[in-house]
Amino acid sequence: MTAATAIAGLVLAGGRSTRMGGEDKALLAIGGRRLVDRVLARLAPQVCRVAISANGDPRRFGQLGIPILADPLPGGLGPLAGVLAGLEWAATLPGVTGLVTVATDTPFLPSDLVDRLAAGRSGEGSLTVAASGDRIHPVDALWPVAAAADLRHYLQAGETYKATRFIEKFGYSAVSFDPVALPGGAVDPFFNINTRDDLATAARLLGETAP
Repeated sequence: MTAATAIAGLVLAGGRSTRMGGEDKALLAIGGRRLVDRVLARLAPQVCRVAISANGDPRRFGQLGIPILADPLPGGLGPLAGVLAGLEWAATLPGVTGLVTVATDTPFLPSDLVDRLAAGRSGEGSLTVAASGDRIHPVDALWPVAAAADLRHYLQAGETYKATRFIEKFGYSAVSFDPVALPGGAVDPFFNINTRDDLATAARLLGETAP
């Protein structure tokens, strides 16, 4: 079984987007193409199945024809609640042992993200996190499906919901990624769009136009 057939993918689109005035970042567009569509186009060819983690009305993603997963725990617990939804979904897929999660506001994801994260594992039950520059990116990671029980317990304990804290407790290895070349210059592949200025920067790097 290859990595591609044993690993599913999840786009995390459940953030509150406070710095965008509460707008749904997944639906923001660059050059007429929504961020969620750009990220799916990067991730979907690398995995066997793909889903979106999002709360609220799932019909806004209905035309995509893929599962839309709401948080399985109440209280708006942050991105780890979305990861848990993805892990519990992936556990229902025959033969799937891993889940790669990515943020919906990172349109420059590497085309070899999944293969490299899989190659960086110390074992099938290990957690591998993407890194760039001097930073790790806890939600851009390859999670073992078997981590679902530990993650659910961690969130229900309520001590903290920070992703960095959980991965430190669970244990992880990091895989470093170099900048990617785009028409407008080189950029961190995990550059994320938090503000309108970031959206304009992403459009410039892609040689396209932001709204």
